[in-house]
Amino acid sequence: MSTNDQFKLQAEKAETIQLEEAGAIEEPIKPGIKLPSQHADIYHEAIQRYPDDSHINPDDEKRLKRKLDRRIIPLLGICYFFYYVDKTTLSYAAIFGIKKDLHLGKEDYSWLSSIFYFGWLAWAIPSNLIMQRSPPAYYLGANIFFWGVFLMAQAASKNFAAIAALRVISGAAEAIADPAFMLITSMYYTRAEQPSRISCWYAFNGIGVAGGGLIGYGIGNIKGALASWRYEFLIVGAACSAWAICLLLYLPNSPATFKGFTHDEKLLMIARMRKNQTGIENRKIKWSQVREAFIDYKTYMFCFLGFIGNIPNGGISNFSTLVIQGLGFDTLHTALLGIPQGVFVVIWIGAGALINDRLPKNSRTLVCALFMLPTISGALGFLLAPNNAYVGRLICFYLTGSYQCSFVLSLSLITSNTGGQSKKMLVSAMIWFGACVGNIVGPFFFKSEQAPKYKLGIGAILVCNILEFLLFFAFRFAFMYENRKKRLALEAARQSQGDQEQEQVHDLNQTAFADLTDKENPHFEYVY
Repeated sequence: MSTNDQFKLQAEKAETIQLEEAGAIEEPIKPGIKLPSQHADIYHEAIQRYPDDSHINPDDEKRLKRKLDRRIIPLLGICYFFYYVDKTTLSYAAIFGIKKDLHLGKEDYSWLSSIFYFGWLAWAIPSNLIMQRSPPAYYLGANIFFWGVFLMAQAASKNFAAIAALRVISGAAEAIADPAFMLITSMYYTRAEQPSRISCWYAFNGIGVAGGGLIGYGIGNIKGALASWRYEFLIVGAACSAWAICLLLYLPNSPATFKGFTHDEKLLMIARMRKNQTGIENRKIKWSQVREAFIDYKTYMFCFLGFIGNIPNGGISNFSTLVIQGLGFDTLHTALLGIPQGVFVVIWIGAGALINDRLPKNSRTLVCALFMLPTISGALGFLLAPNNAYVGRLICFYLTGSYQCSFVLSLSLITSNTGGQSKKMLVSAMIWFGACVGNIVGPFFFKSEQAPKYKLGIGAILVCNILEFLLFFAFRFAFMYENRKKRLALEAARQSQGDQEQEQVHDLNQTAFADLTDKENPHFEYVY
């Protein structure tokens, strides 16, 4: 080694020690490689055993993925089932007499639908930052437990003010659910695997719609001392809190501490995340990443997507039973007709995941746009069909659920295209921030005097769906533009430094776990 090389190495070591003592970087394992300080040893061991992806045995990786699927997807999926059943409780309470019992005025029900999201809106960003500082599974489980408790408390409501206050608190407790699910998925699955895994747990949304129908039908047949709608809140809330205990016991906080996996499996679990180039875990909030999240134009595109994607959701989730009842069905049959609606959602999401997996790499935005077409057709058909075309209008209403598939795949655009833990938490929060506003606004398009066709409500769905369809193409061109910029910068850097294969492997290990943002990481490639 030359004198200049020795001097350079000593300078790098000195600089690393100074930065570490100042708390500016995570614990270093070797000069230039920064790893999560809490579990640095196992991350270092994973890099040593698997210095590049060619050292990973495909059969071992397949076995690991199957085991991860068995351990993670059911926990998240069943939680998401209760998550959506919770959203439909008010909808079923509407046909079980809550309006009469609580003396709700003409707009009070719409406010109860929307006010839930005010709590979510206020707590979405703070809750995400708190989760980064906390063990994510424990924080998620605790929030879901209290969410169930507050849902049960709504059964005791005597007036609009009491139930409105409880719904605000419930919304705050639920604010962390979707971002936490997205974070956990991104910690254990590669970017290519994330769309299908997000689709798996999100498909329980549709099962929740169908399950809500069965639960609603069963509760409607209870002849007890309480009104049926009060049993709805008690039973669903108790189930949510019970499942939260399962999450606390079995959902992992980190790949390094995942119970039920051998040490070798944990090393492989960590090493295969290198290809994501988005980092895995870091419990320090990096304010530079927070600033980058707020000045990145893509953050606001995701926020707008959440907004226009959930104006339809806010209306459909709270007024679907009233729309179906308006087609001439009695209360119990209305509850049962919610089942096909949920089945269609599962079919849409499953079909989207399968099609996306079988298409070339960068097809996600095209699949998202494709599945907006049935919902646009359904909304248009519902508006134009004659009043007595009950079956046709019901089928058109079921078709409007295909937007769920597009929204699910769009979530994978966030987990796959956002690097840096703090930035990822903020961007995830922003799409749900927009979703909150959309869910607040959505119910007010459904005017009671326009029942049963709800022309304004269905028209709002149609306009939002068309905007969402166009937005997916905007995302596609934005990611292509960013990739082009990165390729040009990386080629220029390689030409100036020399393109040595060993240095490139070292660079990939350095950037994979260094908690760099997508803009900071020269090896990051956007998928679309």
